[in-house]
Amino acid sequence: MEAERRGLLIILSSPSGAGKSTLARALMEWDNSLRFSISATTRAPRPGEVDGVDYHFVDEATFKDMVNDGEMLEHAHVFGNFYGSPSAPVRAAIETGRDVLFDVDWQGAQQIANSVLRDHVLSIFVLPPSIRELRRRLETRGQDSDEVIAKRMEKSWDEISHWDGYDYVLVNDDLTTTFERLKTIITAERLRRAQQPGLMNFVRHLQSEFQEVEG
Repeated sequence: MEAERRGLLIILSSPSGAGKSTLARALMEWDNSLRFSISATTRAPRPGEVDGVDYHFVDEATFKDMVNDGEMLEHAHVFGNFYGSPSAPVRAAIETGRDVLFDVDWQGAQQIANSVLRDHVLSIFVLPPSIRELRRRLETRGQDSDEVIAKRMEKSWDEISHWDGYDYVLVNDDLTTTFERLKTIITAERLRRAQQPGLMNFVRHLQSEFQEVEG
């Protein structure tokens, strides 16, 4: 008998360039039931963005009410706008056995880990094999100017310094190996006793059956 399973809140964090986004995309391909948490934001939609798909677009008063009412798992103020992760859709997902991915920094991870859903949190930090390699990856992907790369590098050590606040830490020196380890972690965590609420009834059934057979 396969007991029912609760979903996980899977947090992936890393300094920019360590491979977090690539690993997240690979996870979505590996298990198409995985979904990213859709953040709420007070910023205006950009061309092509759809409410409820890219973000939940709300005004500042609504956002603050959600925070005050405990409806945000984490939130932050970034460049003049508020961003946060509403708890209701995440709670609905995990109760039906669906895992939710979070791409957040260490501060967001800490807030989620201390939230009402903390028992279902799986946090993973991805480290680069070296700082030189981190810079090389940022430079070779060709997405950022030298100025932006410099800012990302400045921020990277602050992010790395919080590595010990996570459940697991992976050094991404080889993408294939790191991805295999990531899948192993998630597979094992899905089998945690706390994630399988149906186990209690199953064991009771075994106990009743044992008494019938051996009684």
